[in-house]
Amino acid sequence: MPPVKPMLAKSVAKIPPGMQYEAKWDGFRAIVHRDGDELVIGSRTGKPLTRYFPELAEALLDQLPARCVMDGEIVIAHDGRLDFDRLTERIHPAESRVKLLAEQTPASFIAFDLLALGDESLLDRPLAERRPALAEALSGALAPVHLAPATTDIAVAREWFERYEGAGLDGVIAKPLDLPYRPDARLMCKIKHERTADAVVAGYRHHKSGPIVGSLLLGLYDDSGVLQHVGVCAAFSMKRREELVAELEPLRMDDPVAGGHPWAAWTDESAHEGARLPGATSRWTGKKDLSWVALRPERVAEVAYDHMEGDRFRHTAQFRRWRPDRSPDSCTYSQLEEPLRYDLAEVLSGESAGE
Repeated sequence: MPPVKPMLAKSVAKIPPGMQYEAKWDGFRAIVHRDGDELVIGSRTGKPLTRYFPELAEALLDQLPARCVMDGEIVIAHDGRLDFDRLTERIHPAESRVKLLAEQTPASFIAFDLLALGDESLLDRPLAERRPALAEALSGALAPVHLAPATTDIAVAREWFERYEGAGLDGVIAKPLDLPYRPDARLMCKIKHERTADAVVAGYRHHKSGPIVGSLLLGLYDDSGVLQHVGVCAAFSMKRREELVAELEPLRMDDPVAGGHPWAAWTDESAHEGARLPGATSRWTGKKDLSWVALRPERVAEVAYDHMEGDRFRHTAQFRRWRPDRSPDSCTYSQLEEPLRYDLAEVLSGESAGE
């Protein structure tokens, strides 16, 4: 019975041998429960997502076994690749808006595990048994319901890791074949792309515990010479967060407007329409305090990131080191590596799967 938390993965540096390999999808993790005419799509945290994806609810009721629990990912494809921004737009309070977006940008469900079938729980069954059962349960499935391609050939997995990023995928997931399903446990392995970039540090947010650095605000200059906010870097120790306050104090701007800070207009909602600025409110942030401390954009940090979502870092970047040898104006989008384009439809077809 819902809610069920999904099994998770821990990060590793290389693709480990002797496992089952799948692409790492960049969407909303979802556990789907079906019992006859009843259907619940649960999020990673257990909250229901069913109302936000009516087109998926209809397809899942039509194509899934009468009683089952499946683990998978909800994704939206646009122009041949995954589009996370369009996916987040679906979480909207207005039913009319959800219905419109369901028609304009329909979602897909990528199934990659089977937790229960009929009256039987499969949680204690090894993956080597759950995967064939999943494939059989979805043998007649049609879009927007898909069986995730999988292989036990590590050479194929390495090829996927290199090729599929161009379709918007995150990397590769490796699963031991003897692994039972353990909700909320990090027993799988994820191998993600990591690149580095030099970014301008133009501000920071306080940590939730007090007036110490929570995250550094990062910027890159676009072709017009405008500094665009591209994300944050974090994951500092508490001691390092305290040290950063003193270290960055000489750059602090008490009056960003008078000082000409490039993001000084961040409190003006209309200013966000023409540029990427920190502090934009959304249905995700709600009433969260988005204020930040402005810094003169004079320091450059090398950060590690996995991939871009449009013109910003998709996830929180990781601080690597200061780059006193780099000038801020040299931190442009042109330094970023662009993955080769790859059509998502070919990924979903499973034509290169090792099964």
